[in-house]
Amino acid sequence: MTEAAGEGTEDGAGTFTNWARTVTYTAREMHRPRTTEELAALVAGRARVRVLGSGHSFNRIADPGPDGVLLSTAGLPRTAEVDTAARTVRVAGGVRYAELARTVHAHGLALPNMASLPHISVAGSVATGTHGSGVGNAPLASAVREVELTVADGSTVTIGRDDERFGGAVTSLGALGVVTALTLGLEPAYEVEQRVYTGLPLAGLDFGAVAAAGYSVSLFTDWRQPGFGQVWVKRRTDRPATDFPWAVPAARPLHPVPGMPERNCTEQLGVPGPWHERLPHFRAEFTPSSGEEIQSEYLLPRPAAVDALHAIDGVRETVASVLQVCEVRTVAADAQWLSPAHGRDSVALHFTWVRDEAAVGPVVRRLEEVLEPFDPRPHWGKVYAVPSVVLRGRYARLVGFRALVRSLDPGGTFTNAFVRDLLGD
Repeated sequence: MTEAAGEGTEDGAGTFTNWARTVTYTAREMHRPRTTEELAALVAGRARVRVLGSGHSFNRIADPGPDGVLLSTAGLPRTAEVDTAARTVRVAGGVRYAELARTVHAHGLALPNMASLPHISVAGSVATGTHGSGVGNAPLASAVREVELTVADGSTVTIGRDDERFGGAVTSLGALGVVTALTLGLEPAYEVEQRVYTGLPLAGLDFGAVAAAGYSVSLFTDWRQPGFGQVWVKRRTDRPATDFPWAVPAARPLHPVPGMPERNCTEQLGVPGPWHERLPHFRAEFTPSSGEEIQSEYLLPRPAAVDALHAIDGVRETVASVLQVCEVRTVAADAQWLSPAHGRDSVALHFTWVRDEAAVGPVVRRLEEVLEPFDPRPHWGKVYAVPSVVLRGRYARLVGFRALVRSLDPGGTFTNAFVRDLLGD
């Protein structure tokens, strides 16, 4: 498991890959406009465009196809304009969470939550339904108040929370246009302390109590035995402490993957610190490695958590054969139409596999077989095998999203094979 994501990589042959180099995009061109005017001209003059954020996707969601171009917003001005009175920040599409967090914190404000990686782009994260952890914390898209898009004709469209289209505008899979800016809601800055516990058994697991033991709680296992080697509990210091009697406190800092350097992780052992230096698992200053991994993730209804974990335990030897680590988190319900947490409090099961596509593929399919009774929704940017015809039945607002795509992008400029397959076009 690696700790960060960089922009998609261009190799010496002029091809482009995701940061883990597990996907080679078929696009022949990559454009990095420096101004919004240049961006608008590029979009208006192209038949097929897909935007590549931090490159932290493991499937072809960002691939425009051989007749299209990749577009990066990383070259646009990396602005983050804080309104302290309104407690909002207007952030440019190419900005990453680590940059945004430092700016917001300097104004005495905070985001309500962050993902485990602070290196990923804000726009790309919310577009794919990315989340952190916590029984009361919805996906990162829930902080968005307004989204600004450059659409297919090069014009700008702004959609706020009072717009009936808003439910499809944020977690949009990049199918509506280029996100040039987002306005996010903020709250007063707070501190967080992080403690790690070891040896939590699966037998008799009171998942609800464990998940509610902190502001953010993550369970880690390699599925080589029934149970969790580590539990990371993050507590806001402005909230009461909660006992954690189910496992043993770690005596020293740990990495979620045994054997990897714990110095790459955020401060542990209950040392309080600023929210943005504790909510992620990994330090913002850590330089990412090349990414020797493949990732999958599934969100299930939270009441199914224990049954789903026991179902995985039934095939754990198969899962463990290609697994680096599995992380279990909770996510509160989201109102975004295509959010994997749409309309239901969820448990998120994240799998970091070894980088061996031939070996991982059959395991992913077997895992999905045992999870099928629990109505799993895969993370849009990860590896999964669930057919699109099945996924369409798991998103009640998909018809509305299809109509929104057609209204904002009637020519399909931003619609690639991934999106067409999902929408059934």
